[in-house]
Amino acid sequence: MPVSGDAGVRLPFADRAEAGGLLAGRLAGLGLRAPVVLALPRGGVAVAVPIAARLGGVLDVLVSRKIGHPVNREFGVGAIAEGGEPVLDPDMLRRLMPSGEDLRRVVEAERAELARRVAVYRGSRRTPEPEGRDVVVVDDGIATGVTARAALRAVRSRAPARLVLAAPVAAPETVRAMRGEADEIVVLAAPPGFHAVGQWYRRFDQLDDDDVLGLLDTWVRARNNV
Repeated sequence: MPVSGDAGVRLPFADRAEAGGLLAGRLAGLGLRAPVVLALPRGGVAVAVPIAARLGGVLDVLVSRKIGHPVNREFGVGAIAEGGEPVLDPDMLRRLMPSGEDLRRVVEAERAELARRVAVYRGSRRTPEPEGRDVVVVDDGIATGVTARAALRAVRSRAPARLVLAAPVAAPETVRAMRGEADEIVVLAAPPGFHAVGQWYRRFDQLDDDDVLGLLDTWVRARNNV
């Protein structure tokens, strides 16, 4: 599985829009055919807009949620993406040892929040069908990779022709661990000393639901020349 990155990229990126434009240039060389570009909200949407514009594909969100430890939700033990099953991290489960019932309650709560966000972001609009098409899953950075893995497996279950994971920056060990989850992984940089995605951006504003909806609306208007 090809992995590309670290070809003269200067860090930090100015913002997600700049990172998305640079990433679009790298993806343009893959020969993707009118791909379905699926962004992981929230930050991935800002990166994905210039990618979809450059590649001539369709853009939508692919909602995923981290599954946190029942006692401290900041400690992720897995993730779930729409259309997929929970993907749990066995190492974290062994280390943190949540009870099965407590973990089940957390998963159900995250399913409910995932459904809420899908309704907010997409409403009655149908998600693009990935079967038989090139698909690019986009995030603004990959730290542990748990949400990206859940997203990729959800898409893979729907039989895309080609599945690409794209992010401006990723932890080196995570890139290695993600091999086999996608047909190709495209990252612009996998620097050592990776602690958090935000450290590789000069501007890394926290986005909310309204920001995501605004980005999607701007994309639709630009595509329809409104």
